[in-house]
Amino acid sequence: MHLLADLSRAGHLRQLDHAFARFVVSFDPDRGPALAVAAAMLSRVEAMGHSCLPLAALCRPDAEIFGWTPEAIEQTRVLWAALPSETSTWLDVIRASCVVQTIGLKPDGGEPLVLDPTGDAPRLYLRRYWSDEQAVAAAVRRRGACRDAVDEPLVRTWIDRLFEPIARSEPREPGVPQQPVPDWQRIACAIAARGRITIITGGPGTGKTTTAARLLALLAAVNPQPAQLRIALAAPTGKAAARLRQSIDQSLQSLAGALADRIDLADLGAQLGPARTLHALLGAIQDSRKFRHHAGSPLAVDLVIVDEASMVHLEMMAALLDALPDSARLVLLGDKDQLASVEAGAVLGDLCSAAHHAGPEPETARYIEATTGERIPAEPGATSPLASQIVMLRHSRRFTGPIGALARAVNDEADPRQAAALLAADPHGALFAAERVPVEAVVTLAVSGRDGARACYRDYLERLASQTAPAETGPYTQWALDVLVAFDRFRVLCAIRDGQWGVSGLNQAIAEGLARAGLLQPQATWYVGRPVMVTRNEPSLGIYNGDVGIVLPAAGAPDRLRVVFAATGGIRTISPSRLANVETAFATTVHKSQGSEFEHVALALGARGGPVLTRELLYTGITRARQAFTLMSEESGLMEAAVARVTRRQSGLRDL
Repeated sequence: MHLLADLSRAGHLRQLDHAFARFVVSFDPDRGPALAVAAAMLSRVEAMGHSCLPLAALCRPDAEIFGWTPEAIEQTRVLWAALPSETSTWLDVIRASCVVQTIGLKPDGGEPLVLDPTGDAPRLYLRRYWSDEQAVAAAVRRRGACRDAVDEPLVRTWIDRLFEPIARSEPREPGVPQQPVPDWQRIACAIAARGRITIITGGPGTGKTTTAARLLALLAAVNPQPAQLRIALAAPTGKAAARLRQSIDQSLQSLAGALADRIDLADLGAQLGPARTLHALLGAIQDSRKFRHHAGSPLAVDLVIVDEASMVHLEMMAALLDALPDSARLVLLGDKDQLASVEAGAVLGDLCSAAHHAGPEPETARYIEATTGERIPAEPGATSPLASQIVMLRHSRRFTGPIGALARAVNDEADPRQAAALLAADPHGALFAAERVPVEAVVTLAVSGRDGARACYRDYLERLASQTAPAETGPYTQWALDVLVAFDRFRVLCAIRDGQWGVSGLNQAIAEGLARAGLLQPQATWYVGRPVMVTRNEPSLGIYNGDVGIVLPAAGAPDRLRVVFAATGGIRTISPSRLANVETAFATTVHKSQGSEFEHVALALGARGGPVLTRELLYTGITRARQAFTLMSEESGLMEAAVARVTRRQSGLRDL
């Protein structure tokens, strides 16, 4: 325990990891050092996003899952010298403990740790995550096997009306005939029309929310009483929820001609209601992990559409599935290649990976052809009910230029040389990279932009200063929205939180740089122009983790400050004194940027990023940019290292 305390003081373990080890050992003090270390390491990897700890990792201190620096590994060697060197020995020690429930060995006594010795390798869980994993797997299997009866000719009629024919084909080797490419959006709508769970995955611009809008229109068209459909739109963050509703509204408007004789779009839009965060949808209870809606008090819905599903962590997915009535449909939209959730689990990635090597069932292939006219190419391998409910959209309509090419080089091709060539091709264009630069270079970019990408923080501050805050509600709302929109043109994204190249260091440096430029006066904690991100759900205030607002003068009272957030149909203003859980948001982590898009993105990679610098992080950062992307690196080779490193979150969900 003294050695664990030393690691905690050195910053290699959290104080919580050390405290949890003490807690576990207090119930079984005679078990020896292995139990204490296993508990501490389990707590550590949970904080890194893993839902379980493979026992094999405990055999070596340099296991990748722990994410330790060489210095930390060296400090752990004394500790590991007293520990078992074989997985079988770890298994025996942990299985014998009274604080561990071993699956299949003894009755469940509510022990805090759960050992699952089945599958490819033994895994140790915190009980909560084991329960969540089991619940998600059972619900997905059950829903994946359900098929509602539909009028196939009627579905075909409306899918033909909702989708214009496309003419695309896959490139082939010379002399080999080209093959028609299925319209996966049509297929996704048909699949979701009869399934209780549907996963629609694809990169940015592939039409996930457009497909969801057509699905809504399809369900309303084939339903004899469309006005009675109960539909909920949700996303993990407020901004992602707002973007989902906006995108669906725009897509529905584009369908006016196809729907005019059957559906009133105004009624359908009103029927949807506002898109909400998952916390708001489920009814988060203040200062609790519980929700008002659960299996005993389910949501009153027929269809739930969740955007940015890659951000949904294991516990939240378990809560959502628990609150859904058995008869309701769930549609998950997300990019399986983006970063996984901040909290434990990688649910969307696990579900898509589990079905990766399995094709749709023969009956599903028949149904798809009957309702869409599309033939799914035969693929070798097993079929799967879940695979039949997963559709990947492949054709991007947004990322066709340099940013799209860079994203493909990083994610699809994993080619760092091609990525570097694209970044160097046009130093005054959409892409730009600078290596071995000081933090001040990032600050200069944030203050003034660059050639070929002028969007920067000067935009919103000049907009803020150009006009006194109006006193009337209508003009004030429009002025505040204009400032918020101008701020969202640009964002600095970081891989890490601490240090000069992390969120904390860059936020301070950028604020000081804007002050030197005469654009900001950060004279106290709260000042006009300070952007803030909410770091904890506040249901009573109507704001949630990830929401971003800006400190502005109050309407009609310029001496008073208000934090202004964009909200459905306008703005939400809150007194700074009521916001205890916020942080400055000139720079945010790539994780926190998911669900957002910006005209110009600057990704700052610090040398201390280590295992955090991954292909998924780089890809997610690139695809936040609409028009321009800038990469700033403290050292050479950081981008190449990120492309080569793939995130592997430990989980049992894939096997289940």
